[in-house]
Amino acid sequence: MSYKSILVSVNIDGPISPAVTTALDIARRHGARLIGLCAADVALPLTGPEGTSEAIDIWQQMRDEIETRKFKQVHAAFKQFVAGYDNVEWREALALPTSVIVEAARSSDLIVMAAPDEQSTGGHYRRVDPAGVVLRSGRPLLMLDGKTDRLKTDKIVVAWKDTREARRAVSDAVPLLKDAVEVIVVNVSAEVGQHVRESLADVVGFLSAHGVKSKSEFIEDPHEYLALLRFIDESNADLVVSGAYGHSRLREWAFGGVTRSLLSENGINRLLSN
Repeated sequence: MSYKSILVSVNIDGPISPAVTTALDIARRHGARLIGLCAADVALPLTGPEGTSEAIDIWQQMRDEIETRKFKQVHAAFKQFVAGYDNVEWREALALPTSVIVEAARSSDLIVMAAPDEQSTGGHYRRVDPAGVVLRSGRPLLMLDGKTDRLKTDKIVVAWKDTREARRAVSDAVPLLKDAVEVIVVNVSAEVGQHVRESLADVVGFLSAHGVKSKSEFIEDPHEYLALLRFIDESNADLVVSGAYGHSRLREWAFGGVTRSLLSENGINRLLSN
């Protein structure tokens, strides 16, 4: 198993280095196509009837600025980072970034993005929402910690629950797990019973069949997600692999405790699958 196509979300407001250099490194390792995608749009200003025409003119000017200047700047920076690698494609879209990434996911095995900068302006018109990507794209999302230029995969922790999402995450992560020196498959349960032990043994066996040597860890704790996060923190892992558990609730995403924490904790590299 290997990745054949990597989609990297290129932030229009920068910096683009962490995501692009990491995605390029993964593409090189697997001989994969690298697709750089930058998307942004402008919110239509709210105004009274007397100012509608002027507001639309300003809105169109701002959109033209993105198309004629910003996309060109970002593309030029992208080309500098990927110079020397031939299997590269560039895409840009004047549209909502999250929706564009979700749509483009059909062309990739893996989506790579940097941790979102909550201080950037423009909101969802200029910034990709990782929650929307992981739940809507049907592809694994590798979200970086904000300072990674080359993803280390020496030590990987797999957060295991016997669920569809976790099974998907383990399978999606195999190409990265193959590069690891140490893989720990950890389960946290209020009570570690026979089913938990059997499920962990099956995962270790599955990984072994794919050439990945791993070991299992059982943690018995009633505060499951807190204990798991503590284990992840103390492990000093280079990457955490986890299922993403969530659903749409009215106009926002509702998540389980671990998923919510992994999405918001920008100090770790995470691969999430739904």
